[in-house]
Amino acid sequence: MSARRIAVVSAGLSNPSSTRMLADRLASAVVADLSSRGMEATVDTIELRDLAHDITNNLLTGFAPPALESAINTVVSADGLIAVTPIFSTSYSGLFKSFVDVLDPDALTGTPVLLGANAGTPRHSLAIDYAIRPLFAYLHAEPVSTGVFAASGDWGAGADDVAPLSARIERGARELAAAIARREPAGVADPFDPAAYLGQGKGFDHLLGGLAGE
Repeated sequence: MSARRIAVVSAGLSNPSSTRMLADRLASAVVADLSSRGMEATVDTIELRDLAHDITNNLLTGFAPPALESAINTVVSADGLIAVTPIFSTSYSGLFKSFVDVLDPDALTGTPVLLGANAGTPRHSLAIDYAIRPLFAYLHAEPVSTGVFAASGDWGAGADDVAPLSARIERGARELAAAIARREPAGVADPFDPAAYLGQGKGFDHLLGGLAGE
């Protein structure tokens, strides 16, 4: 069985950042859950901070510089996506939205996504459901039910004893791993997809002829 590929998008602005910390913990939990299912997984992490100028240039010119093009290809070809953004002014960051804006609107169709967000206080915890989830629904992606929000207090001794961050991470990771496990690995063609045969120069007569002849 081929290894599943997970793309991680982190929109943190500082270095180090709690956004990246959350993204890394989510990725590790998903890999561990997939491993328990007998599935290997690789992780590619994209720091949007490093691509900020390229993203702006793409928005202005319509062309993606090589580094940004590579990042886009990594995201749209992944078996699953983890997307984490800081919350600014009750919503996702401008950098996060700008990266989403340079993606083809149909490129994430059917892709399972685990949403994550962080902010200074728990007051912004609903931003995942009223701001980020509708954004990925518009892209026809498939966000899992659990979104993982982390406030500053989740990282220290004052962490919530009722629903600690670790429990939320494990629940979200389990849902994303299950969604990835249900899908065919990215890049595996459907043998009954006419588009695949037309793209290889084969017509419908080949498809209707039992896929046996050349």
